[in-house]
Amino acid sequence: MRRMNLFWLLVVLAVLGLGYVRLAPSDPARWHVAPAGDADKDFQSGVLRVVETGPDGLERFDAIAIHAPRTRVLAGSVEDGMVTYVTRTKVMGFPDYTTAVQDGGTLRILARSRFGRSDLGVNKQRIDGWLGRLQAGG
Repeated sequence: MRRMNLFWLLVVLAVLGLGYVRLAPSDPARWHVAPAGDADKDFQSGVLRVVETGPDGLERFDAIAIHAPRTRVLAGSVEDGMVTYVTRTKVMGFPDYTTAVQDGGTLRILARSRFGRSDLGVNKQRIDGWLGRLQAGG
């Protein structure tokens, strides 16, 4: 009987944890921050990409990002020169945040996870894919 109660307690805790991951609000003040850096960098839970795109890079990047599965704009706009997107993983709904800012002809993109120490390369794969499309013309 005691094992059964422990089992159900663990199930309830797992469901609550997953519910929190899916329903936790995203605070734009925390995530909508301009990326800093002058060179590409890979982190354990994200990436920074610095790309020469010309002055319309953010506009072209936005056209790709807003059509990506499970991606929506959290804050900002192309007109503001900076946009932050939230992309959720398919199964578990983990949020990843991508901020892109236009600085003259340079586009700076920071993609990072909210939960966990490692994103298992998901942000790198997504951003490099989006940039591949950007460089191919859409």
